[in-house]
Amino acid sequence: MKTQLNPAPVSLTDRDTKAERRKWFKRLYSQRHIQIMALLGVAWMIIFNYVPMYGVIIAFKEFNIVKSISEAPWVGFTHFKDFFQDESFMDVMRNTLGISLIKLAIGFPLPIIFALFLNEVRSVGFKKAIQTISYLPHFLSWVILGGILTTWLADVGIINNVLMALHLIKEPISYLAEPSYFWSIIITSDIWKELGWSAIIYLAAIASVSPELYEAATIDGAGRFQKMWYVTLPSIKATISILFILAVSGVLNSNFDQILVLRNSLNESASNVIDIYVFQTGMQQGRYSYATAVGLFKSAIALILLLLANRVTKKMNDTSLF
Repeated sequence: MKTQLNPAPVSLTDRDTKAERRKWFKRLYSQRHIQIMALLGVAWMIIFNYVPMYGVIIAFKEFNIVKSISEAPWVGFTHFKDFFQDESFMDVMRNTLGISLIKLAIGFPLPIIFALFLNEVRSVGFKKAIQTISYLPHFLSWVILGGILTTWLADVGIINNVLMALHLIKEPISYLAEPSYFWSIIITSDIWKELGWSAIIYLAAIASVSPELYEAATIDGAGRFQKMWYVTLPSIKATISILFILAVSGVLNSNFDQILVLRNSLNESASNVIDIYVFQTGMQQGRYSYATAVGLFKSAIALILLLLANRVTKKMNDTSLF
């Protein structure tokens, strides 16, 4: 007599997994248009951000534009050594770190302060007007703003005319021709352009703070400044920490567009930063391998600063990018 084998029963776990998988595919299909848009963005990032990273290897080769990258001979860290021994190295690093660190020290807290005070404005119309005026320069390119600043700071520009009318100076000053004024112009104009735009994210974070916290502070007798210090700032510290990490990682970025349109041969000693140096050696002199090595050096320093800033903020207030 033959015995009939019964099929093994399907476990509830397998059924749940299959059901979840069907739900996942169903939800994915219902979002197909959004998913396609997201995939296009991912494809763009891979093609233009990751695929070109192959070219970074020319920093360790002697690349010639008439030959392929694979044909270029390896030279190891020669280009990095040449950069460290270059007579312009100290000036380039001094200008880059000087401009970037001052921007970080002044330009980072100002949007936070601006957002805190703007949040205290009770007139909705006045608040919207100030916010619109403050972030409008962000939408103008540095080519346009550079032309405006060049006109304002000229010998017959509005700045000299106002200062002479107030008897603060006796004769016009060529601000863009004086290296001693260049850092101040760069930092001030950058803050003017980005102050309102940078404050938007802080205003959004402040808007998410629970009104009950302010009500409790009012009951305890706290004034406006005390609410800002003890309620608003602690509530947005996570946002501040994340943006601080990103700002520190970009400390070697001196805003290439801004400096390129405002620099000239007279202020070159104060305007020669890493990005300008890479542009000159790579695009103007054709030293592609050398310029790539300098750019890779800057990226490596940025990665180290990112990791350090992330670790410090994680220890201080338990907030980090990763």
